[in-house]
Amino acid sequence: MKKIKNVLLLSLLATVGYAQEIKFEQLEVNYGKIALNAEGIRVFSFTNIGDTPLIISSVKSSCGCAVANWSKEPIMPQQSDVIKVKYDTKRVGVFIKTFTVESNDAKQPTIILRIKGEVLSEAAMIENSEKR
Repeated sequence: MKKIKNVLLLSLLATVGYAQEIKFEQLEVNYGKIALNAEGIRVFSFTNIGDTPLIISSVKSSCGCAVANWSKEPIMPQQSDVIKVKYDTKRVGVFIKTFTVESNDAKQPTIILRIKGEVLSEAAMIENSEKR
């Protein structure tokens, strides 16, 4: 029985501190005021600060007007990568959308990223530029 406890303890100690961990440079991207039909791609940069490969299993958007692309390959320890998100800028008005990132991060398997901004009509863009 003592041997089993020792083996379990050693196994536990061997895994402590050795895991994948994702660290984003920022959790929110503000588009600011942008023109109707503007290019809507933005990037969330991150690093695997852990000791084992990080796998992002999914990135789900809060609506169909925003989509995400990411590498399906494991991100090695200390390696950086990006999640590219695109908002459909064909809609005039304020927007706030979220992306739910699921990974094998031992501490935070789910992380919420957010984009926000305002798409202005052509008339509003002209008015906004005249105020400057």
